[in-house]
Amino acid sequence: MTEAILLVGGQGTRLRPVTVNTPKPMVPAAGVPFLAHQIARAAAAGVTHIVMATCYLAEVFEPYFGDGSDFGITLEYVVEDEPLGTGGAIRNAAERLTGGPDSPVLVFNGDILTGLDIAGLVESHQAADADVSLHLVRVEDPRAFGLVPTDSEGRVLAFTEKPQTPEEIITDQINAGCYVFRRSVIDSIPAGRSVSVERETFPGLLESGAKLHGVTEDTYWLDLGKPESFVQASADLVRGIVASPAVPGPRGESLVLPGAQVAEGAKLSGGTVVGAGARIEAGAIVQGSIVLAGAVLGADSVVSASLIGAGASVGSRTVVNGAVIGDGAVVGADNELRAGVRVWCEAELPDAAVRFSSDR
Repeated sequence: MTEAILLVGGQGTRLRPVTVNTPKPMVPAAGVPFLAHQIARAAAAGVTHIVMATCYLAEVFEPYFGDGSDFGITLEYVVEDEPLGTGGAIRNAAERLTGGPDSPVLVFNGDILTGLDIAGLVESHQAADADVSLHLVRVEDPRAFGLVPTDSEGRVLAFTEKPQTPEEIITDQINAGCYVFRRSVIDSIPAGRSVSVERETFPGLLESGAKLHGVTEDTYWLDLGKPESFVQASADLVRGIVASPAVPGPRGESLVLPGAQVAEGAKLSGGTVVGAGARIEAGAIVQGSIVLAGAVLGADSVVSASLIGAGASVGSRTVVNGAVIGDGAVVGADNELRAGVRVWCEAELPDAAVRFSSDR
């Protein structure tokens, strides 16, 4: 197995304002763009050629990753002028593949962090002589995902996208966003139009009698669609809960990148990342958070499970818990931002403008 298609065209609307200036796969997690972790893991599994399917802010990917040689792979880019959906993006990118009609092609999404055994998935696909193999995981609440029941031998029986009623929840197995296609199957996807692989391609293949194989693996898996999930993923990478060759430092409670300043007496824990040129002032407590390049956390501030955007500043004694501060935003001293609050890029919040009562 040598080729893969990496889908990175989405706008990341659920992560705004983080994705206003940066596409979601390029937002730093554990010190590098999240995409670097996926490429590094694919390369470690034996992938040597990746075609990146881009759309939103497509111009930012190639300057960072280049031809892929830093990762030991060949990397190419295909840009969609208009969004083509998951299936359309796969079909569009396939023009750059070099394998024959029976070659396995790994396809994965740019917003999933997983400990999946990639090489094992490909081996299982080939052993089953499948047309498509899907990585499946079990979740407690599958309502927000696509359900994929299988028989005792792993053959896929049906697809149900985001079930709406209890009767539709017939399994806890969900589509985990990583597939292995037989190359000829990709070539059968209609070209030049939007196609959903989940709602059109997979159900159509099943109806036509194609062999779809599900591989259920009990491993780390996290959809990074929401800010709290993205922050958790970064922390888990820093702490080594899920492994990535791309983490630029030893595993531990914090990762401080070169050029960052952390004052004596400041406390970092829970997988916190402090980006290059950021400054953490005396007495600040930072737990399980991402502090991007050039950001400043004032003296005695308390930041937990939050993302602080590039060049943003948080004033002294301000509490930020489970919140997102956009790039370049200024949050004054003595504020209290909690539970999903999002401060837009370049916004300014005066001192003591937001407080929560002590009985909440």
